[in-house]
Amino acid sequence: MRDYKRILVTAALPYANGPVHIGHLAGCYLPADIYVRYQRAQERDIKFVCGSDEHGVPITIRAMKEGITPQQVVDKYHALIKESFAQMNISFDIYSRTSNKIHHETASDFFKKLYNDGLFEEKETEQFYDEQAKTFLADRYIVGTCPVCGNPRAYGDQCENCGSSLSPEMLINPRSALSDAVPVKKKTKHWYFPLQDYENWLKEWILEGHKEWKNNVYGQCKSWLDNGLQPRAMTRDSNWGIKVPLPDAEGKVLYVWFDAPIGYISATKELTNDWADYWCKEDTKLVHFIGKDNIVFHCIIFPAMLKAHKNFVLPDNVPANEFLNIEGEKVSTSRNWAVWVNEYLQDFPGCEDVLRYVLCSNAPETKDNDFTWKDFQEKNNSELVSIFGNFVNRTLVMMHKLCAGKVPPLHTDVLDEDDKFIIDQIESAKKKVEDNIENYKFRDALFEVIDLSRKGNQYLQKKEPWKKVPSTQLPVTGDQKSIDNCLHLCLQLTANLAILINPFLPGTAKKMLHLMKVVDKMLEWKNAGKIKLLSVGYSLRAPELLFRKIENEEITAQVEKLKNGLVASSQLPETVNPEPATIQPPNKSTIQYDDFAKLDLKVGTILSAAKIEKADKLLKLEIDLGFEKRIIVSGIALHFKPEEIIGKQVAVVANLAPRKMRGIESNGMILMAEDSNGKLHFVNPDSLIENGSSIT
Repeated sequence: MRDYKRILVTAALPYANGPVHIGHLAGCYLPADIYVRYQRAQERDIKFVCGSDEHGVPITIRAMKEGITPQQVVDKYHALIKESFAQMNISFDIYSRTSNKIHHETASDFFKKLYNDGLFEEKETEQFYDEQAKTFLADRYIVGTCPVCGNPRAYGDQCENCGSSLSPEMLINPRSALSDAVPVKKKTKHWYFPLQDYENWLKEWILEGHKEWKNNVYGQCKSWLDNGLQPRAMTRDSNWGIKVPLPDAEGKVLYVWFDAPIGYISATKELTNDWADYWCKEDTKLVHFIGKDNIVFHCIIFPAMLKAHKNFVLPDNVPANEFLNIEGEKVSTSRNWAVWVNEYLQDFPGCEDVLRYVLCSNAPETKDNDFTWKDFQEKNNSELVSIFGNFVNRTLVMMHKLCAGKVPPLHTDVLDEDDKFIIDQIESAKKKVEDNIENYKFRDALFEVIDLSRKGNQYLQKKEPWKKVPSTQLPVTGDQKSIDNCLHLCLQLTANLAILINPFLPGTAKKMLHLMKVVDKMLEWKNAGKIKLLSVGYSLRAPELLFRKIENEEITAQVEKLKNGLVASSQLPETVNPEPATIQPPNKSTIQYDDFAKLDLKVGTILSAAKIEKADKLLKLEIDLGFEKRIIVSGIALHFKPEEIIGKQVAVVANLAPRKMRGIESNGMILMAEDSNGKLHFVNPDSLIENGSSIT
């Protein structure tokens, strides 16, 4: 591992079009905060930057739905999000916003640098336009009937009912999500970043240089790179956002995924005059904390932008988490199926650390995980209350009862094997926790802390100091020495727990410092593993409970609130996002065998493939079905180059009714599989099979 002089940590900029929910916390903000608090305890030079993403389609959509201006939307939700983070003790060095002047200047200068270096390609293309709303439409602004499952509310890029990847041309009866008007095609000019020019460099940098990245991150990057990169438009037609700083760009703004990551740079500029040290010096360790839906932007697009600019460091790691589901279902803000952080803080005042604990102990670090209110209650009552809190409370109660409220001495002449074992556990816990945190395994690190408190409970139970007779006489009796040793070590273990738990549960660590009457300086990481943190004879405060039990009635109320919110959301207008998170398709309704038997599934071979003019997502395929050759139009152009798929055998729905797309009659449909990262894969036989063979 390289030695770095400084560390810069970023957390994904949340859209300021609504409050944050617990999935956001679990995805990137909590792990980032744990990492930063640990590094600060190590006394390392570290900055933690974030801010609200206040541009892009979600903002304008929210403004339309609420009948207010985009500026009013971002002002409202920026304040709400910032307050929620503060209450959850997410310790940003700065929480900025992309509407700030310094960000507009920074993003514009970045764009102009690339433009002046001749990197952008100007292209005129036809895009869908809403003549009634007088605006160009992103794919997510176009709705219609899904050609696969018949869902009448499919989007122009994806059907959320069946999970099929689509293009606006594939929709039946497409219309604008803004006005319900039928969209038309209209020419528009944009500036494209040549992402394909950085493909070889990205392969070397990521696939060869960063094999230590998490499997989900490395795998998604490899999938994108294996399928080939394409030029990407870095501007959009809109009146909301950072205006393209060129004289012939009226009505154009920077693409939100161009300007948003630059927000990390502008926030650092706002934070410190030494911002360039953190962004431009090679001895800086840059770490991006994100959710898995942002991997491509932070691992491929933004690094390519930084590389093109030439003056910035590249990320050392991008430890992206998977998604957190709620009660077995995917979070859906449009359906109000979410646990909102601001509402949690109102319903459970003083329980910020409980939520931090539950989200970390159940973190979706390697796969999607599920949050349930019953598990929330169980983890609080059975782990925080009964293990961690119980150990600290029992230790302080017995110290006051058996040692006059003062730290007793350690009699090294009578240390037994149990005493030596707990000393070893205290000393070894530090390395276990720090190794896990350094490798972004926060769930495992937290387990080690709780396990140390569990061992403390076991030690206390085995020693049973309450059964021994305390002595106030001199010389000290054997029983008193045993009591002293037990409680001395339990108190030192308590002090260590405060240090180790601080990155995870900072509010709890502060309560423990208060009870022990010590200052924040004790939380420095160099003090962990020591058994001389509390001085002999030092008096401590009377014990107070660190956590309270959560009752069944509270959990029942939260489950009902979630369900009632879901019902109420059916009366609300649907929220539209321009680039949705990766969708795990829900199960379709049950069908009978006779329904399935109606499908005529055949094996075919792709004879030729060609892009369709002015249709970025469509390929025209000629497929040999053995008994005849078919033309099929398929929306896979963003996933495969035409020359790569010639000769591939595919599964074809051969009896699908013909329909015209872009003036071409499509006779059938090929079947594809979509992985959790949104990439398509062919469904084909293990070995060559005769064209026209039936799939049964």
